[in-house]
Amino acid sequence: MRKLLLLVLPLFIALPAFCQTKPKVRAITAFVRLDRAQYQQQVRDTLAFLRRAKGAFERGGYEVEGVRITTQPFPELVRGMSHDDALAFLRAYDELAQKENFDTSVGPAMLTDSDDPAMARLLAEALSQSKILEGSVIIAGEDGLHPKSMAAAAQVIKYLEEHSEHSQGNFNFSATAMLPALAPFYPGSYHTGDGRQFAVGLESANVVAEVFASAKSFVVAQQGLLTTLGHFARDIELDAVNISADTGWTYAGLDLSPAPLKDVSIGQAIENLTHAKFGSSGTMSAVAAITTRLKAIPVKQAGYSGLMLPILEDSLLAKRWSEGTVSIDALLAYSAVCGTGLDTIPLPGDVSEEQLARILSDVASLAFKWHKPLSARLLPVKGKKAGEKTDFNDPFLVNATLQPLP
Repeated sequence: MRKLLLLVLPLFIALPAFCQTKPKVRAITAFVRLDRAQYQQQVRDTLAFLRRAKGAFERGGYEVEGVRITTQPFPELVRGMSHDDALAFLRAYDELAQKENFDTSVGPAMLTDSDDPAMARLLAEALSQSKILEGSVIIAGEDGLHPKSMAAAAQVIKYLEEHSEHSQGNFNFSATAMLPALAPFYPGSYHTGDGRQFAVGLESANVVAEVFASAKSFVVAQQGLLTTLGHFARDIELDAVNISADTGWTYAGLDLSPAPLKDVSIGQAIENLTHAKFGSSGTMSAVAAITTRLKAIPVKQAGYSGLMLPILEDSLLAKRWSEGTVSIDALLAYSAVCGTGLDTIPLPGDVSEEQLARILSDVASLAFKWHKPLSARLLPVKGKKAGEKTDFNDPFLVNATLQPLP
């Protein structure tokens, strides 16, 4: 089947000699509509599909970090239940995810600004008591800005700061703006349909760094990125199309965002290109160059498919944050030409709900103005002040020095 499709779709180009590394598949995300009466069997069936898909990508030569299940927005899932029963159900679902080793998002607590903010409070409680569960609040959509949702999201952030170990519960929560359904990356992932779809997210900062390290100019770097990441993206998409044909699950697309992970650093990739510290002059041009070429790759794109700059998931970005060479305002400026907004931003614990809501409003306004997906994952740390260092113990997070609020 694979050989046949290669003949039908002659899109491949030779892998450039200067690229010796492959991207990783960060996530295979399945979208399902759970029924409380039979959700455990539905999860088992979905995991059977995900593990089959994982095996197919691995046989194609790609390491897969993990599999994920995104449900319908959880207010639909717990409709008709009391507060305590809904919380107990979400805890049980989280325990199932731990047992079966999958990540899961229960979608937005608020899809629109008219939704009940009590659902955001319920989400905050659930996230504070869980280890795997992730969720979100949508703060802007095609209908405009969602000020009530911004206020509700700010309350969630403060609650998780106060009620989770090391205040790191906010790592599993985001406020999203203009993000389409069926995005594979968490915590903002959601869907509102019947399910039985899947999307794929990449971890490819290593590829970008290698291409840029050997490039002699911006033009060469851009072409090298388009050629190299395009090669891998088309190869991965071919596997995804075959998986869809073999299983009956609908392929929803590939999120090309070159996600970093600690020393697999997008910050280092950008510094390889600019030959200057991230945050210096030229950074804006570099992030725009990356995003422009990502958007030009001819695959079915999903989610953000733009540059990710998650401060605490990238060792070099965390270092530059600690040095004060990059700020919230700078990241918002970069977001005008890339994605994904303000991701894993460490904040002093004395930030107020009102200040958080204003930060969220800036993200939402920028996303709505330019009709592009952005998100905010803000991590205030209880009892910590500017100048002190975070003490997160999550394997995906790098600790950094807190900076004063803008």
